[in-house]
Amino acid sequence: MAKKIYTRIIGTGSCLPPKVVKNNYFLDSQFYDATTKQPFDKSNEEIIQKFFEITNIEERRYAETDQVTSDLAAHAIREACKSAEISEESLDFIVVAHNFGDIEHGNVRTDILPGLANKVKMKLKIKNPSCICHDVISGCPGWTQAMITADAYIKSGYRKRGVVVGSDVLSRISDPYDRDSMIFADGAGATVVEGVESEEPTGIISHASRSDSVVYANLLTLGNSNNPDITGSERWIKMAGHKLYIYAIKNVPGVVKESIDKAGLHLKDIKKVLIHQANEKMDEAILSGVFRLYGEKEIPEGIMPMSIRFLGNSSTATVPTLLDLILKEKIEGQEIHKGDHIILCSVGAGMNINSIVYKW
Repeated sequence: MAKKIYTRIIGTGSCLPPKVVKNNYFLDSQFYDATTKQPFDKSNEEIIQKFFEITNIEERRYAETDQVTSDLAAHAIREACKSAEISEESLDFIVVAHNFGDIEHGNVRTDILPGLANKVKMKLKIKNPSCICHDVISGCPGWTQAMITADAYIKSGYRKRGVVVGSDVLSRISDPYDRDSMIFADGAGATVVEGVESEEPTGIISHASRSDSVVYANLLTLGNSNNPDITGSERWIKMAGHKLYIYAIKNVPGVVKESIDKAGLHLKDIKKVLIHQANEKMDEAILSGVFRLYGEKEIPEGIMPMSIRFLGNSSTATVPTLLDLILKEKIEGQEIHKGDHIILCSVGAGMNINSIVYKW
């Protein structure tokens, strides 16, 4: 069998900001209804309890006041290069997936000039001029989309080794008067990828994607605060939660199946499904949908690791962070072994969906 070039992950890293924010942090918040712009008639205790029942989020991480998105990304890359036992100077490319650039503490104005990948290269003090830099902005699936881009770079021979990082600081772009703000978190996750020649499939062996924008582009967008007294040009994350949930459970399973079919595999070959940590009930519904497509009723225990309970939704960072934590044995009862086929999947603003089949 002839050898082919495959994209393989050789190191992982993450940045979990030290500030832990538990649900009771929001007990003193004033939440307003997005439609009526009036305060809810329910107590915050009721709102928080319902939020937990839906999402299973107990706590999340927020960046320190002196940290911005590119700082978290640089930290995750350092950890990934250390894990891979390589020099940062040996990287041929840096791709940073994010949504809002660097946002300084105390405002919601983004800074994406220069691009975050260039800022990260500067913060890492990488002098190699052949190390190219660019950003990917693709909603929560930014990291998976960037991994697909990196795979194209490597398989084409354009580049041999690089790093892909998903990093977001959502706490500063979340409307404090919107109960959905409790979902969002900060963090970064990175993967060092490298081309390898192999007769047997390894690393990224297939991927599938979908984008629906005509009807669904506005399910996640930026808008005015729910508090009618907050005026001005500031814009905050706004989410049509129920419609997003329906879109995800309807469309993500098919994309996952397409990626498995492209790999020439069956669902029974998949050992782990790492999916974007947005809402635990939504992820469970998506997984059930995948199994229904294969006519399977029994879902193996532990096939879908979760970190949302203690990390919340850090957008582009959730999947690579989850992968890093599993590989470093920081999630109880979860392991990935050599030869395992895993799914790396995300859905979010756009609406965009990606699913990658990876052989460890």
